[in-house]
Amino acid sequence: MKKIIYIFLIFFLNLNSFAIENNKLSEITEGSENAKIKIYVYQSLTCPHCAVFHTEIYPLLKKDYIDTGVLKIYFRHFPLDLAALNAAKILQCIDEKNRISFLDHLYETQENWIKGTTIEDINQNLKKTVKKFGLSEKDFDKCLDLEDVENHVLNSRIEAVKNFKINSTPKVIINDKVFKDTLEYKNLKRAIEKLI
Repeated sequence: MKKIIYIFLIFFLNLNSFAIENNKLSEITEGSENAKIKIYVYQSLTCPHCAVFHTEIYPLLKKDYIDTGVLKIYFRHFPLDLAALNAAKILQCIDEKNRISFLDHLYETQENWIKGTTIEDINQNLKKTVKKFGLSEKDFDKCLDLEDVENHVLNSRIEAVKNFKINSTPKVIINDKVFKDTLEYKNLKRAIEKLI
């Protein structure tokens, strides 16, 4: 009986690891695959302007264009510091069905979890929040050590610089063109309406 329980535990733990490692590299998106307009938002999770975009502008985009099937949004990584890099890695390790909710949570509580004098302090703040999004503390630590997750996050930044000359966040790309106007909803709306 002990042997059966042991085998079950080994299988379960491996399955849990398997789940983390197979969820991590997919894009964080919302919207229809058939949407005519694609918006890519390059963001750093510690950037206050990114938090404003996510909490104030994104909900309007969602209501007016994403939920209506006109637009698909892609949230892409552009970490500006180690805390943003770690938060992005944890975001990639959250189960796909919870990622948007966790992204919302990171921006809504940004002022709280970025508090700390060291990266260890900030990691501890983050660790306190992950359980309700389906990631255990053990998997949190494991996720931070996964090299392919880190490479995925950093490659997103490298590609942004290479393809779009991005050097700050948030930066919005609409159908492969850099949005150069002031990042306000009325300006985005005007640009989107021209493409519909």
